Amino acid sequence: MSDPGSDPGTQSSPARGAAVLEQMGGISGLIYSSLPVLVFVPVSSAFGLMPAIAAALGVATLILIWRLVRKESVQPAISGFMGVGISALIAYLVGASKGYFLLGIWTSLLWAVVFTVSVVIRRPVVGYIWGWVNTHDRRWREVHGAVLAFDVATMVWVAVFASRFVVQHHLYDADQTGWLGVARIAMGWPLTAVAALVTYLAIRKAQRAVRESGLSETAEPTAAEETDTDDTNDPVRKPN
Repeated sequence: MSDPGSDPGTQSSPARGAAVLEQMGGISGLIYSSLPVLVFVPVSSAFGLMPAIAAALGVATLILIWRLVRKESVQPAISGFMGVGISALIAYLVGASKGYFLLGIWTSLLWAVVFTVSVVIRRPVVGYIWGWVNTHDRRWREVHGAVLAFDVATMVWVAVFASRFVVQHHLYDADQTGWLGVARIAMGWPLTAVAALVTYLAIRKAQRAVRESGLSETAEPTAAEETDTDDTNDPVRKPN
């Protein structure tokens, strides 16, 4: 039996958060994304650019096949493979192994800008993602405490993306391909895990703020509830 004082939305948030993480590839997806880099850097140092590209694409292909055989989420498997393919193409066009990291570097800057702008205009991205996952409307935007919590979580992600861009862009300019690989991995899933923890705590705080504001108690009735209400108030139709 569940605790009468507990909030159903709070109880279900970890499960829904896990579902979103799984759609993004899950913990295994974060690890899989590091494997092509682990192969690319040493092969590039030992044999050159083209063998490194072939090795990274080969690993990405094996990961894609492995995830499809295991019937894991298809979207992150395909997007991961495409990401490696685009990175390899950029490296080929640039003519240098460090070009493999350009996509990740500039993507980090893009997301840092998008997340920052969302906070400036009081539309924190994390809040909208939470609302989408929980199929809620946007009533959280009417609660100052909830907006503030989502602002904090969004800015944590800004710090993650911005730090990745600054560090890796510096290493790129310094032609430190080996350290670029180290930075990609070290600033990958570890920072993501920290940001995800802060996001989870922010969501809990936002849920509490919405609940205390009373907005969660003024939700619009569902279609079934409207039907039951109409049947009860109808003087012609009487319950059996």
